[in-house]
Amino acid sequence: MSSNPPDRTWLVAVAAALWGTDGLLRLPLAEALPAATVVFWEHLLVVLVLSPLIPGAIRALRRTGPREWLAVLAIGGGSSALATAMFTAAFKLGDPVTPLVLQKLQPVFAVLAAYFVLRERVRPGYALFAIPALLGAWLLAFKDPLNIQVAAAKAALLAIGAAALWAAGTVLGRLLSTELAPKEVTTLRFTVGLPVSAGIVAYQGGQFAVGWDNALGLGLLALVPGLLALSLYYLGLRSTPAARATLAELAFPVTAAVIGVLCLNADLSGTQWLGLAVVVVSVTSLGWHEKVRRQPMVLEPLNGRAHRRDEERTPDPQRQ
Repeated sequence: MSSNPPDRTWLVAVAAALWGTDGLLRLPLAEALPAATVVFWEHLLVVLVLSPLIPGAIRALRRTGPREWLAVLAIGGGSSALATAMFTAAFKLGDPVTPLVLQKLQPVFAVLAAYFVLRERVRPGYALFAIPALLGAWLLAFKDPLNIQVAAAKAALLAIGAAALWAAGTVLGRLLSTELAPKEVTTLRFTVGLPVSAGIVAYQGGQFAVGWDNALGLGLLALVPGLLALSLYYLGLRSTPAARATLAELAFPVTAAVIGVLCLNADLSGTQWLGLAVVVVSVTSLGWHEKVRRQPMVLEPLNGRAHRRDEERTPDPQRQ
């Protein structure tokens, strides 16, 4: 058996593209329900669907150690529930531009965390893909990329916190992927995120009840950019270093922009279309490079214990 698993940067990008459909479903819900309520129902519906898998996921987690337990708590409570609430609060407290600007720091946080947590290293040539991708994401986010004002310190801190939590989710998800199957990581993420999202609703004094007129939208939101996207994401992340995955996740703003133009009557400026093209080319080029080149840009140490575990799991169809 080959010692190197197939690169799945493309699968992470597909999952991120599914996240880009979020706005099409979330916009009408956001107009009818508080944001925290929507997040709570997303988690509740997915947990109901995955409920048969919860006992097995918990048993698998119990076979790991304290590091993995903390990672699950951080992903479920922080990256899944708290980060979304913080990002939404940043929009309410400050201008709508600040959170979008600071969210672009997520890949920076992810690469740093991947180095310290996973001991991933990147070659200097990684910048040839990362810098254009980040620049493209910046151009895509704003009609006038040279006229950006960062206001409201509290809003800025909330946005930075959300970006850091999402980046941590990428890195910790990669860490868990060497110990748990993708379906187990997905199940634990939503299961842990459910009580945290409920706590956020209670803390904000929000409502838990929703009308039947929102049922279809909530169901699609939970199952498509929620469950389906996260399942593909963790499957891809199992053999995609976090430093590459965080760039592949920039497929999210590209998809969001296309859907905004085609379905939500948004209007992109010339620089936004340029940014979209730059992101697509950068992310696609990185995935192609890592697949066909002998010297990848992201160097990932794989200890013997984790490697043996992957080999033991590969023939088992229950864990694919």
